[in-house]
Amino acid sequence: MDRVRVDKWMWAVRLFKTRGLAAKACESGRVRTGERVFKAASELKGGELLELPFPEGPGTRVVRVLGLIDQRVGAPEARAACEEITPPEVVEQRKIWSESRAQRLIGEQGRPTKKNRRAMDEKRGFFE
Repeated sequence: MDRVRVDKWMWAVRLFKTRGLAAKACESGRVRTGERVFKAASELKGGELLELPFPEGPGTRVVRVLGLIDQRVGAPEARAACEEITPPEVVEQRKIWSESRAQRLIGEQGRPTKKNRRAMDEKRGFFE
């Protein structure tokens, strides 16, 4: 195999959770190599450098294509097909963002229990 679709490759090496998310990133114009912007169906060759957004949060990751695969494979084979060369300052920025996000989510516990719901209703003045 000497060429593969960009969205399939990004999904196969586990850069995106689904192929649809990989295609959406391509269509937004944020997946590129130098000046060339990739569309989902663009052909990818081995040895290229890809600049693409992280699925969540700030920053752009840089990945070198080492092997071409078009099907989801095990994690060791996926890691062997790409080389992560994201700059350290971007990795540090992501770590800070992730920690701050975790702190924001600690207070959110999901759906309220029946007891919590009644307390909220009383506070709002529904049951006096």
